[in-house]
Amino acid sequence: MTDLETLRSALREPPAEEFTEPDLGAIMAKGGRIRRRRRLATGAGGVAATVVTVLVIVGAVALREPAPAQRPLPPAASAPSSSPLVPTPPPQPTITKAAPSPAPLGNVISLETKGDGGREMVLYASALDEPALPEVEFALRVAYRNDDGTYEDLMTSNEYKKTDRSFGFHAVDGGDLVQGAFVPVFGYFSGSAARITSTVRGKPVEAKVVPWSEDPTVAIFWFDGSQVESAGVLTPLIAYDARGQRLTK
Repeated sequence: MTDLETLRSALREPPAEEFTEPDLGAIMAKGGRIRRRRRLATGAGGVAATVVTVLVIVGAVALREPAPAQRPLPPAASAPSSSPLVPTPPPQPTITKAAPSPAPLGNVISLETKGDGGREMVLYASALDEPALPEVEFALRVAYRNDDGTYEDLMTSNEYKKTDRSFGFHAVDGGDLVQGAFVPVFGYFSGSAARITSTVRGKPVEAKVVPWSEDPTVAIFWFDGSQVESAGVLTPLIAYDARGQRLTK
């Protein structure tokens, strides 16, 4: 039975005693408040039902997720091969043997210095055949003298502006560290020089002079490395003849 039917039944019953005329507006207002409360209750029930539904869904998801103990384990690392590994041999160094120097032309002069492996350092002339230098026929070489009689080049120098036997100094070079050995300043003078001097920072120095056996008018010379560290410090080079006469200005 609805609220409206209850109200109508109550109105049809005869009163036990005399009452005043009922206030229908108040009764209807009261009935409206009851309905609103029921609607609110119904809405609250809907919210509660929604919460229950969410909990049920979450619970279902939790049930579907496997327990930690039931989760699949990662694949195990493969076991090492039982085949023995064959080590790769280290690369062998490539040994490059220096090409032998050209045969000496004339006398071979000892520089009284030893370098790599105790080999003697020497100075000598060798033939030069260079099409671009048709008037230069020989060069000077500083080399090691090997036990088998061959020579290993350290430095080579030759004239490149004038003819190789024009009067004056030629092929002055050296003052460098080559293969761990110091190559002294060397060169030659064309013009029958017997003595060659210079100065290094105002201090006089004198070269060792040896005539070339192929042409005695050519004097091969070199300086002591402890006195002359490079050709650039010599100021100037001076040549003298056998009588002590100065040959250069």
